[in-house]
Amino acid sequence: MRVTKSIALASAGLLLATSLAAAQSTEIRIGVPLEPPALDPTAGAAEAIDVVVYQNVFEGLTRIDENGAVQPGLASSWTISDDGLTYRFSLNQGVTFHDGTSFEAEDVKFTFDRILAEDSVNAQKALYSSIADVSVIDPATVEFTLSQPDELFLFNIGRGDAVIVAPESADNNASMPIGTGPFAFLQWDRGSRVILEQYGPYWGEKPALTKASYVFIGDTGAMTNALLAGDIDGTYNFAAEALPIFESNPQFQVLVGTTEGETILSTNNAKPPFDQLEVRQAMAHAINRDEIVEGATYGFGVPIGSHFAPHHPYYLDLTGTYPFDPERARELLAEAGFPDGFSATLKLPPVAYARLSGQIIASEFAQVGIDLELINMEWAPWLEDVFANKDFDLTIISHVAPFDIGIYANPDYYFGYDNPQVQALNEELNATTDEARRKELAQELQTIIAQDAVNGFLFELAQTGVWNAKLEGMWKNAPVEGVVLRDIRWVE
Repeated sequence: MRVTKSIALASAGLLLATSLAAAQSTEIRIGVPLEPPALDPTAGAAEAIDVVVYQNVFEGLTRIDENGAVQPGLASSWTISDDGLTYRFSLNQGVTFHDGTSFEAEDVKFTFDRILAEDSVNAQKALYSSIADVSVIDPATVEFTLSQPDELFLFNIGRGDAVIVAPESADNNASMPIGTGPFAFLQWDRGSRVILEQYGPYWGEKPALTKASYVFIGDTGAMTNALLAGDIDGTYNFAAEALPIFESNPQFQVLVGTTEGETILSTNNAKPPFDQLEVRQAMAHAINRDEIVEGATYGFGVPIGSHFAPHHPYYLDLTGTYPFDPERARELLAEAGFPDGFSATLKLPPVAYARLSGQIIASEFAQVGIDLELINMEWAPWLEDVFANKDFDLTIISHVAPFDIGIYANPDYYFGYDNPQVQALNEELNATTDEARRKELAQELQTIIAQDAVNGFLFELAQTGVWNAKLEGMWKNAPVEGVVLRDIRWVE
């Protein structure tokens, strides 16, 4: 009996192991540092929303691939008029939303009318301001008329802010998202995880994964332990200081790439004393980027001197505009009426790069007489107080939206910068299709906001992913916000 029982137990163990291996081959658990405040990317600014739902639950007319190129999405093809003002899209047919309702041209019109409505809460509404009209030609054809040419139109409609939603479900997408993507929303355990499952009737190529769990782990130590224990299968942007634990471990792969994340010391330009150019210049001279890059990103960040990604062909290196010079910083503060410096608050969201950068900047600013009170905040209060209500002096955040220099042309944006010259240049940039002229305009914009020291420009955030060595198909780079599941699979 003992032998029989042992054989039975061994067999049961083998079956269990086989079952777990089979489950593992089609399911994935991804550690994410921030829980999204909601799950509708068309009605919220948080990157954490797109991390879960972009190209997974929701899709746009176009989609952006890992290299930042525009690919067909819900639109199978399109034509553009000679004057660049009319785009006609042919839509894929047989597409359904996850509640079984059909996707048609009327859904596209609804989506963009909602984005452009007077009461719209879309975080990137300005990107779509060139849309003058959306017309339904027939259920499978929709036409956009622009008020002026927009070189980035096809890219921008492929972002998370412009994914297609249905009138039947749009009002509930914040908590019960319903899209057309390869994965349907299954459940949201608040404070713990979001679970997606493969959508059986998906219109496109089926992904290899059948289920994906996004597990919220805000602490680096806890994320490390979860990876080592096998409680999660990877994370897309791991704390750089802990990467050495995994770099030489054959059970893991470390993927280091680029992001669109300009990390800045966001400054309330509408609030004294930051409304004075000399004060902002003084802060710029007090910042030692090399020290911040080394201390906050462990050398993975790339120093920036303006709000533009270094890997972009339009990039202009302006890190020398206000070199690290504490003595000059003190002189400028005296000229601004603050010979003894001043005190201010620095509100920090719950991400490692912000908290670490904040500590370093507080030390640097203290050397020139600026006394910073560090206030650590959770994500939801930061979005409410800082981003929405503009109740802050200084903060640190990485702006991960691609080609987003246009935010400096919006005087209502949270850092309150109002420069008519920048607004006019940005309008011209948006309407210009000539590549050489676009580069000139983009570099002129970079130069002005650098000289105005609108914000403290710190570094471009790197993407540092840690994944199980048996996974493939993860994006190394992040040309847009999101952790796209469609190509991820387990391999032997």
